[in-house]
Amino acid sequence: MRASTARLTNSPVRLAELAFPQTGRLIHRTRLAFIHLEGVLSFAKRDRDGRVDGYLVAWLPDECLVLLLRTGEAVNALSLHTTGRDVIPISEALRRMQGEAERGELAYCTAPLEQLAFMYQTAAEPPQIKPVDARRPEALFPALAQEHATGILELISNGRVSYVRFDEGRYAGGYFCNRPESVPVPKYVESLFKDDTEGRTPALSAALFPYRAELPPQAPAALVQTYRELYWRITEAVEREVPGEGKRRAQRVSAGLGVTHRALEQLSAARDVALMDSVVQPEELAYALSDWTRELLEAVEVMMPGTAPKVLRDATREHRFVLQSAGFYDRLPWPVTW
Repeated sequence: MRASTARLTNSPVRLAELAFPQTGRLIHRTRLAFIHLEGVLSFAKRDRDGRVDGYLVAWLPDECLVLLLRTGEAVNALSLHTTGRDVIPISEALRRMQGEAERGELAYCTAPLEQLAFMYQTAAEPPQIKPVDARRPEALFPALAQEHATGILELISNGRVSYVRFDEGRYAGGYFCNRPESVPVPKYVESLFKDDTEGRTPALSAALFPYRAELPPQAPAALVQTYRELYWRITEAVEREVPGEGKRRAQRVSAGLGVTHRALEQLSAARDVALMDSVVQPEELAYALSDWTRELLEAVEVMMPGTAPKVLRDATREHRFVLQSAGFYDRLPWPVTW
C-alpha cells in the first residue's frame, strides 16, 4: 500500500511515519482490513493480558488517530491531521477507522499511563512551537533552560516522537521512541538530529505543551444519557410544581449557563433526539447539572419554600447513588433526606 504524503500541521513530518514511544507491541503495524477492531477492543477490556495501559494508533490517508487505553478500556481519542490536532469522541475515532479499513493501518502498543497523559496534552492544548535546526542541535535545550521552560517538549525526528518533560528549564524525565536501554538519553537525543545513511537531513518538529500527569477520561454515552434523563426529570418535577413555567425556566437557565457548561447542550436535548458525539468528562456532567439545578431551583424556592428538596428527592431518587458519588448534592444548598 502506498504511504500517504500528508504532513502534520506546521511541520515537515509525514503522518504516515509517526511512531510513538512504547514498552511493548501487542499488534505490530498491520493493515486495518486484517484487524477485527471490535475483537481487539473486547480483548483489551476482558482478557488479563489485554488489560494494560497503552494505545491503538491508526494511520489513515489524511490523519493519524490514537485511541488511549487505561487498563484496556478506551478512555480518550486523538486526531493528528494536516490542519491541526484534536481530542475527538471515541465513537467517532472508531467510525473513521472502520471507514478506512482498506487503506488504513493499525498498531496496538503498551505504554506508561503518564506518557498517555502527555500524548493527550499534545492534542488538547495549543502547541507552543519551538524553532529547531538539525544543523544546530545544541541550540534547542539551552534555549529552553534559559527561558525556564516548564512543560512537555514533543520532539519529532523523521516521525519518531519523543516526550521530554522540563521543570523550570531542567530536564525532569521523558519517553523516547525506540531508544535502546543501553543508550543514554543525551546520546539518543543527539542521534535524532543526525543525517540518515543517504545524507538526508531529518524532518524535525518541536513544540512545548503544558504538563499534565493524569489522563482525563471521556464520559461514556450511557453516562451522558443518564444525566440527560436526570435533567428532564428535574425539569418535569418543576413543571408540576409551577405549571406552564417549569420548562421555560429550565430553557432560560440552560441558555444562560451554556457558555460556562457546554455539556448542557447535550443534557438539554430532547429525549427523542439521538445523542450527539461529543467530548465531555464525567465531572463536567456533574458540575453542569448541579449548577443548572441550583439556579433553576433557587427561583422556585423563593416563590414556594420547601419545593427544592422535594423536587430533588422525587426526580433523582433512582440515580441518587450516581449523583452522590459525583458530589452533586454537596454542591446544592438544600439537604435531601431519603
